[in-house]
Amino acid sequence: MYALVDAVSFYASAEKVFDPSIRNKPVVVLTNNDGCICAVCPIARRLGIPKFIPYFQVKSLLEKHGVVVRSSNYELYADLSERMMNVIGRFCDNQYIYSIDESFLYFDHYESCINDWHEYGHKIRKAIWKETRLPVGVGFGETATLSKAANHAAKKLSGFNGVAVINSAVSRDKILKRMAVDEVWGIGRKISKRLGLEGINNAAQLAEQDPKHIRKQFSVVTERTVNELNGISCLSWDEVKSPKKEIFSTRSFGQRITTKNELRSALVTHAAIVGRKVRRQNSLIKKLMIFASNSPHDDLYYKQSMVFPFIIATENTCEMARAVNQVIDSIYKAGIKFYRCGVGAIELNSKTFIQPDLFMPDHTNSNVMKCLDNVNHRYGDSTLKLAAEGHHEKWQMRRAFLSPQYTSQWRDIPKIQC
Repeated sequence: MYALVDAVSFYASAEKVFDPSIRNKPVVVLTNNDGCICAVCPIARRLGIPKFIPYFQVKSLLEKHGVVVRSSNYELYADLSERMMNVIGRFCDNQYIYSIDESFLYFDHYESCINDWHEYGHKIRKAIWKETRLPVGVGFGETATLSKAANHAAKKLSGFNGVAVINSAVSRDKILKRMAVDEVWGIGRKISKRLGLEGINNAAQLAEQDPKHIRKQFSVVTERTVNELNGISCLSWDEVKSPKKEIFSTRSFGQRITTKNELRSALVTHAAIVGRKVRRQNSLIKKLMIFASNSPHDDLYYKQSMVFPFIIATENTCEMARAVNQVIDSIYKAGIKFYRCGVGAIELNSKTFIQPDLFMPDHTNSNVMKCLDNVNHRYGDSTLKLAAEGHHEKWQMRRAFLSPQYTSQWRDIPKIQC
């Protein structure tokens, strides 16, 4: 039996953990630079507040309903996520953390000690609420895809109260018939449109299709989805979340920047973020894309990008910073008010199967990078960083509605008067 435990509107729920005064109020969270709404709590959702819409377009609507607005507080979310995952991990010896707010569990030979999956799901929910004050939904299924469908039902369909179990044909049909096909895990927007043209509009209808026919019409991935919906397990943990083929870090600036040094600092900072993510998935960078632009709404739109190939694939942030330094003169243009920049690893190799060059010096220096990551993980981001990243944060993202960083800043530790 598989289970998927997923937090309800994680970012918005995290904002309520250390601030009980807003627990019964509608809360939304904004994206980088306070641009769009990226999380809506259930109370705000009932008011008709939409997601993924620019903040300025709904500002008056939010004020009208007294909605609490927060900037993304990534430091707080990362810490709460780690606490939540630790609690979830106590309930199964095979845990796979899928994202910041989702965790799969695989129960192999647990049938003799778990008689009631509903009851076990509610135990998980209660433990997480008691220890982190985060609401979660728990879905059980015979495959990873069915557990994802059950989790969808637990959180969004009426009659499940936070826990749903798919362990029979009856329970499977009951949920899949109420689930739109584009809600099925692995079915993207384009595929769902094509399925709709063939009269396949819900998950139950997709499960009834011939897998071989689906493979011919779409792909082997969609064929696996059909099998998984019928209780035939096809996915391993590695296939559930394969390493990314490209990794980007890009962001618009809180304030426009005009000098070369500021642009260099911003690009090196993005390179450091990309390097950290690449090391986390055990990859090496073969090619790096570096780019910057002003706003497309400016009178004269300017955008420049360069691709820097490494002779030996690397994971070293210092090597990436040197690459930025070599191309900055080609990207920077005097007189341009830069609005956005970024760095992307566009060709990644697995570190496990890399072929070294006998005649070229290897500057990967994995031990130094491992030390850098360990220090920053233990003491907080940017405890150690390259001098080239600079100390001026003019180009950092705007977070006008940022809540206190309760768990990662001494100054923000909650104070209790008693």
